[in-house]
Amino acid sequence: MTGRAAPGAMYSARTRVHSEAVLRSFYAFHLEEGTGPIINPFPAGRDRRRPAAAGSSARRSGGGRYRPSVPARLPRRIPDHRFNELFAALRYHRDRALLAFWVSNGARAEELLTSCQSDPLPGDQLLGVIRKGTRTYQQLPSSPDAFVWLRLYQEEAWRAGVPRDPAAKLWWTLRQPFRPLTYHAARAMLNRANALLGANWTLHDLRHTAAYRMARDPKLALTDVQWVLGHAHLTTTQIYVPAGRDEVVEAVRAHHARQERLARLPAVPAAGYRPQALTDLFGGSW
Repeated sequence: MTGRAAPGAMYSARTRVHSEAVLRSFYAFHLEEGTGPIINPFPAGRDRRRPAAAGSSARRSGGGRYRPSVPARLPRRIPDHRFNELFAALRYHRDRALLAFWVSNGARAEELLTSCQSDPLPGDQLLGVIRKGTRTYQQLPSSPDAFVWLRLYQEEAWRAGVPRDPAAKLWWTLRQPFRPLTYHAARAMLNRANALLGANWTLHDLRHTAAYRMARDPKLALTDVQWVLGHAHLTTTQIYVPAGRDEVVEAVRAHHARQERLARLPAVPAAGYRPQALTDLFGGSW
């Protein structure tokens, strides 16, 4: 029976196709009668593909023809007040410098760890990294406070015995024997802060946070954000443009507050009426 599906598997596949046809007809009937959903979750297709044979390596995606597509999840970012809590939970200048760079230049976690001691240029606010995909060298604009925390960390590290060499790595472990910081060690650092806060933020959430902050800045071109993040396609950068739930809620609350203030404004008296006379009669200001 090599190369052929077992009879039981073929029977199961036919049963599944038949069930889908029944469900499609059921939803189509209620759609026509106006008693069902506005769309049929089992639409009919022109290309009726045969079910895959049992044991086949082909896999159907979650958004197959007879399966409703799952909406894409928005990248998770850290709200500003939660980021402040996370930053305050850090104990060392090195960790503060790392988070300040990650949240300002949007570098991937492992990209930031490729920097050497000659790569920071505080005067130009640039930090050089090796890009993950292309392995090219790129200088990323970073926030001024990130370089302040970096300088504080470097002074401590050099006094403790970390090699002071332009070609040496920029990020090191805090205890002897000193070793270049790895991704897993950086993740452990963040997890310790998470444990204090009862949170579960990841290193990649910091990149999402930086991307969202830049993409939502109306004075920053989206193509510039694409270049900083190292995205090959602009459509990847565009996923950070829509407002998140918290931003939408705050914007709608502000809208309701403005409407309430407008409702409280005194009415303008019609032509021919003196505001002072109306005030004497009805009170209030006109």
